[in-house]
Amino acid sequence: MEKNQKWVSFWGDAVSVAENRPERYAKDITLRYPLYVPFAGSAIRLTFDNYCGTEDVTISKVNIWYDGAIYPIYYQGERQMKIPAGERIVTDPLEITFDGRDHIDVSFYLGEFTLMRSVVYTSGPLSEGTYANGDQTENEVIDKMISRKTQLFYFLSNAAILTEDKNRAIVCYGDSITAQDWPDYLTLRCSKEGFRNTAVIRRATSGSRILRQYDCIMYESYGLSGENRFHHEVPTDGADAVIIQQGINDIIHPVGEFTNVFRPMSDLPTVEELIDGLKGYIEKARSYGYKVYVGTLLPMGGWRTDAPFRQEMRHAYNDFIRTTDLIDGYIDFDKALEDPDRPNHFLPEYDSGDHLHPSKKGYERMAAEVPVELLK
Repeated sequence: MEKNQKWVSFWGDAVSVAENRPERYAKDITLRYPLYVPFAGSAIRLTFDNYCGTEDVTISKVNIWYDGAIYPIYYQGERQMKIPAGERIVTDPLEITFDGRDHIDVSFYLGEFTLMRSVVYTSGPLSEGTYANGDQTENEVIDKMISRKTQLFYFLSNAAILTEDKNRAIVCYGDSITAQDWPDYLTLRCSKEGFRNTAVIRRATSGSRILRQYDCIMYESYGLSGENRFHHEVPTDGADAVIIQQGINDIIHPVGEFTNVFRPMSDLPTVEELIDGLKGYIEKARSYGYKVYVGTLLPMGGWRTDAPFRQEMRHAYNDFIRTTDLIDGYIDFDKALEDPDRPNHFLPEYDSGDHLHPSKKGYERMAAEVPVELLK
């Protein structure tokens, strides 16, 4: 490593639990994911994560396609990589020169039966991969007849570049709202507005809560609790700040055993317990040396479990975020997206239609709300 260089993550996802379906094993398939590289560097390394797996995973081969050329990736000098259940591996560094604002494709082949359990769903303009029949890692273009688009990201959880010391990453941590588009729009904003030294890393899993997780087959894909996620996801090469936006699922999930045996009202935390969970995040982030920003919870008026007591909890939690001196700043996503005439609801143009998740315009607005000071 040259002087004044360091490893900085330029792309990343969380790893969660796949929905348990009969077809949860795969064989003889290729997965290909396009990654955006925001700044220049001289080497790259990848992280493959089987954190949620209950069986070892073997990746037959990994290749990177960049600028019309193919580059093989190795782990401990070998092409085949074994990832033990519950663990992750970091590949050997590949010496390769990037100029910045580049795009690469990471392709890996699963030759043997593989438990497809460690995965995360993401969406956004930079978040769409491909899966294909057979070993397509050597092919720059994959035949459309044997491939299909996917927004499920299996095993690949991080990509880091050896780059100048001035470059850095920020982590966006949360649930489905962060697993969806706004981190991608934040990456595009950084490129458009000239914040060329900052990479945006998404660590978010749909359905996840701060204080609880489901351990039944029915709902285990809703993600791990904060206690099992935060320490695994948030420490990131070259990161110096985290944006936390989570807590709404703790409030809206419990409905009572008479309605759903898996979602008892005993799962509903008090506001104090929810705030204590957030404080635990803040304490851990400080131990990593990170600045901490927290996003307020978005409007949820009209959501299927909306109720006055849930709105009261949301407001109390948001009030804490707006007034606490434990963080470096807050991002008022709630105020930015609410309807001034109906403050518990989205402004119509920001509502996806389910009254919980923003529309594309809403996600763009969230990205626009991130303060400039955090992007420099």
